Amino acid sequence: MPAGPSAPLRNSDLPALLTEARDAYAQARPASAALHETARQSLAGGNTRSVLFYTPFPTAMARGAGCRLWDVDGHEYIDFCGEYSAGLFGHSEPRIQAALRAAMERGMNLAAVGADEGRLAALIQARFPSIERVRFTNSGTEANIMALTAARNFTGRPGILAFRGGYHGGVLLFTPGAEAVTLPLPFTLADYNDGPGAAALIRRHADSIGAVIVEPMMGAGGCIPASAEFLQALREAASETGAVLILDEVMCSRHSEGGLQARLGITPDMTTLGKYMAGGMSFGGFGGRADIMAQFDGHRPGSLPHAGTFNNNVFSMAAGVVALGEVFGASEAAALYDRGEALRAALNEAAEGSGLHFTGAGSMMAPHFRPGPLLRPYASTAEEEQLRELLFLDLMAEGLYLARRGMIALSLPIGEAECDWLAAAVRRFCTERAAVLPGLR
Repeated sequence: MPAGPSAPLRNSDLPALLTEARDAYAQARPASAALHETARQSLAGGNTRSVLFYTPFPTAMARGAGCRLWDVDGHEYIDFCGEYSAGLFGHSEPRIQAALRAAMERGMNLAAVGADEGRLAALIQARFPSIERVRFTNSGTEANIMALTAARNFTGRPGILAFRGGYHGGVLLFTPGAEAVTLPLPFTLADYNDGPGAAALIRRHADSIGAVIVEPMMGAGGCIPASAEFLQALREAASETGAVLILDEVMCSRHSEGGLQARLGITPDMTTLGKYMAGGMSFGGFGGRADIMAQFDGHRPGSLPHAGTFNNNVFSMAAGVVALGEVFGASEAAALYDRGEALRAALNEAAEGSGLHFTGAGSMMAPHFRPGPLLRPYASTAEEEQLRELLFLDLMAEGLYLARRGMIALSLPIGEAECDWLAAAVRRFCTERAAVLPGLR
């Protein structure tokens, strides 16, 4: 069962409220605390994925089914994190599980091509008119690295235009402090949703910029959608200069059968994919125009190498064929998008007047403790970070699991009742924490 909310705290001192909420969190999860301490003896920091780390320690989950999770201390949660958009199908979709069992019975690690990789490629090709040819990787990070490699080699220009606050994988971050882990490529940075400014940079550096990479909705940057006008300005400038426009749809391809690019009417030269597309198995993909992707055609002399032991692993290929071919089609994508739009409206209604609001598109959204509209990522203040943590801890206490930063990614098993539960919990948060919220002081 859910851990249950603590007694309402009326203290208007935000640091004191946070201390109380952290203490309540820790007291309810001794098994997670013990696991973390043990893991710290062998894992640097106690875990191996930075987004899952938070203090005082992260909750460890024991199992999941449908849209529910159970932690090692026995608490039950509705999973609104959705594995950061990779968990689109929930934790126990029977058709995907059956495909995985069948793949295991046929044998693992075959070191050969198989029928499923061609089937999955054809399904993706049919969904995205911009993808004339595609290749697979193990993650969205790898997909973006390979797409940038292809674009730079194709154009003969090394420069890359990217956007401040953007995220294209574990070594392609454009947030303050991430420089140490970002690949040392010749990046030029522009402001998100500033079409004229970005287009001017592309034209000014036309002799050096070979690739433009952008998310049609920033995911890690706070679920901030791009305007159609912004993307169209990039499309026109890239076409004019011969740069390759890459739309990173690793997260937002779920927003229609043909991704957010189809909703916005923008056709890129290349598209990168990942997250949910292999039914919850590890996956990434990059594809686009046939002439660009022909660089990887082994039938051609001098083709570019593209390695990866698990690029076509039997689990991802088999699950992906069922996920895209049987479970998540056009009608399911449309229904999920509409459900997310309705939830975001309900959350903003629940938070009205509090200074908290949610941005996003379709089934992905994120909270912000500052006025809108928000056109681009920003550096959070210390107070905003504290409020975001307080929201996370309060919702955890109510049996609602979100990303620590507050991001929500709906899965197909989530229905109206679960969305109503979340909206009611946000309303209670705004009432009980009114003294520290920016809109009600």
